[in-house]
Amino acid sequence: MYFNNAHSRTRRRILESLVGVPVLAGMPRLGWGAVAAAPVPESAPLTADQVLNVADFEALARTKLPPAHFGYLATGADDDRTVVLNHDAYSHIEIRSRRFFDVSKLDTTRTILGSVWQQPFYFSAVSSMRAFHPEGEIAVARAAVSRQVQMMSSTVASTSVEDITAARGAPVWQQLYATDDWAVTEAIVRRAEKAGCTAIVLTVDSFTGRNTETLWRAMRQDKRDCLQCHINNSHDGVHKSPMFAGIDVSRVTELSPSNMSGDYLERLRKLVSVKFFVKGIVTGEDAALALHAGADAIVVSNHGGRSEETLRSTIESLPEVVAAVHGQIPVFIDGGIRRGTDIFKALALGASAVGLGRPQAWGLAAFGQPGVEAVSDILARELRTIMRQAGTPKLASINMDHLVWSDY
Repeated sequence: MYFNNAHSRTRRRILESLVGVPVLAGMPRLGWGAVAAAPVPESAPLTADQVLNVADFEALARTKLPPAHFGYLATGADDDRTVVLNHDAYSHIEIRSRRFFDVSKLDTTRTILGSVWQQPFYFSAVSSMRAFHPEGEIAVARAAVSRQVQMMSSTVASTSVEDITAARGAPVWQQLYATDDWAVTEAIVRRAEKAGCTAIVLTVDSFTGRNTETLWRAMRQDKRDCLQCHINNSHDGVHKSPMFAGIDVSRVTELSPSNMSGDYLERLRKLVSVKFFVKGIVTGEDAALALHAGADAIVVSNHGGRSEETLRSTIESLPEVVAAVHGQIPVFIDGGIRRGTDIFKALALGASAVGLGRPQAWGLAAFGQPGVEAVSDILARELRTIMRQAGTPKLASINMDHLVWSDY
């Protein structure tokens, strides 16, 4: 397998190629210029099932959303290059097609932490979903029911975890921003557990003070009273979010504390009575620390490029994280997944499943629940197509022997 041999050369080509991208040549910032120039389908589909691919949902969402709301969804950090690289890196991994395998019957199920999944992907946590559609997280939860997809709810969701769980009719995972007030963190964990959440997913890659210039530029174009679209007429995700209702947050100064350490992880692991995941790991060293602290799973994530401008994609980070945990716990990945072939590549590199962030929000903005369902359907269909071409009748058949790093 040639994955590592051409890695460094491909990395240089990816970065060097950005200089020649036309939109970059004319603009100091990639994100807002790139998404604003994204093509809109010539004939806008009348129904969600007429959309051809996940990327088309992004263009449709842009036409539906106010500039500030689309800017919030699209923004990365600094020049947004990590957002771009999260997806672009997949295009530099080739799939080796194999013949002479019986692929007349395909099996996309996978057992993860004792639960049988019909597809190897889940709806990841996206905050403030009512900014994209009036039904917000409820529509996503209903789509998760109809498509039998696992769902992760955000700490700063615009709907309570109890209502989300009721809409899904099954437990969800609760993403956790551990505040700098331990009592508040404990209260959130206890509330999620009482609501039936089967996993607490600690996010470790989103600190205060991130530089979201794409969002700020979009806000300048938006002439509306933005607060009219927000729950309780506020941007305050702590004092106004449903997840914090009834909790004394007067001492909270950081939504994601900057003093987290290995000891903090161990303390939180002891607090959590359900499964404990750590989300935002991109190196083998941190994966080993999370494993040592008792994590039940790791999510390889850079917050969709929203928090850090490292120019390192999550798919590049995946192999060293997988190696560091030695198969002892599942490893998930999110960031940049737009095709079924992207899912295939992530699984081949050792991911147990992949998380969908922006794609579900694009579908929600464009069509509500049917849009989220259509995103799931497209990716499931594309995954099955490449499984046939690669000669892999089941997910367990997908491994690194099916991949080659391209050298151009």
